[in-house]
Amino acid sequence: MRKITFKILTTLPAKYISSGLILIIGLFIYGVVGSIFIMHLNLVDSIYYSVITMATVGYGDYIPTTGVQKIFATTLALGGVALLAYVFNIILTNVQEKMTEYSKGARKLKAIEVMEDYYIICGFGRVGKVVFDELTQRNQNVIVIDKDKDTCESIEEGENVVVINDDAIEDDLVAKLAGKKCRSVIICTGDDVNNLFIVMTIRETNPDAWIVTRASKLENIKRLRKAGADKIVSPEIIGGEGLYYESARPHLLKITVKHSADGIYDEFKIIAKYGCTLENIEYHIPGIETPLTRQIKTMNISDGQKYVNYLNTHDDQRQALENLYKNVNNIHSHLISGPDKTSFDRVLEDLEKIEEIIGINLTNKEIAEITQKEIK
Repeated sequence: MRKITFKILTTLPAKYISSGLILIIGLFIYGVVGSIFIMHLNLVDSIYYSVITMATVGYGDYIPTTGVQKIFATTLALGGVALLAYVFNIILTNVQEKMTEYSKGARKLKAIEVMEDYYIICGFGRVGKVVFDELTQRNQNVIVIDKDKDTCESIEEGENVVVINDDAIEDDLVAKLAGKKCRSVIICTGDDVNNLFIVMTIRETNPDAWIVTRASKLENIKRLRKAGADKIVSPEIIGGEGLYYESARPHLLKITVKHSADGIYDEFKIIAKYGCTLENIEYHIPGIETPLTRQIKTMNISDGQKYVNYLNTHDDQRQALENLYKNVNNIHSHLISGPDKTSFDRVLEDLEKIEEIIGINLTNKEIAEITQKEIK
């Protein structure tokens, strides 16, 4: 308790300490000068009289007799009383605030002790908030650590959410919490140097912790991986892909078709022939709305030929692909990007000659209804 009290008193805000000292010095100077010129005391006695009057001790060895002396003594005594009240009020208020913070901190640590399988989010900026929303929507236990007090106060705590106002860099709290009960530590600060330091701190004490970190700059990905991060996510990469797809949306075409695995190469030749790119293939499992997606991202006919040659020389892979097509009743979709609408029209015209086209730009829900009929 003594250590806590000392820590509280030594962490008084500097502005309060400065203002208190200025007031004390000002009142003391007023007392000394007044004692010399009004009470007609020498310098030593003036200092003595000022101190005992400000402290409201008043031994009575110097008694004001004139009206001016009485007014001076009264104002000096009242000033001392007011100053003492001000100083004690600051100390008591600060003690109360600090004790409240310690009490809150103890409650938070107790809540964490009983919490199972939690996620730790370091940094609650734009990225951290998105991660937080995703986790809380799934009723996951979340511990948020952020150094900004206003940010922490804006987060609503609950049974599954604990918010700690602390700097994850300067404190080893994150490393302590990233133990067996922690599913993952998600580092979302916008500073790669801070992220690197947090990763290293956690990895030193928790070799088995699962660490996912943000990398603001691509050149720092290798450094973060060497430091011990298991997964590194770069908003630059994700954002770049998103920007591309949004910008290309007027020139994207989703074609839902039905054909066996034998028609893959013929289909790809037509897509590449008109300068289009096969972005991905979605395999629609009957009755299930969300498809299985494979990214392709190629427009070179040579890539298609290599893939066919690979299947011809690897029977197990070819068999696996044929089984996949059978499981989806040969129904799948291609997301194609192209230079213009004319190219799409030509692709569709040629594809209709070799395979069954079920629909254009159908939603996953519409396709699920179609595949459901296939089951019946």
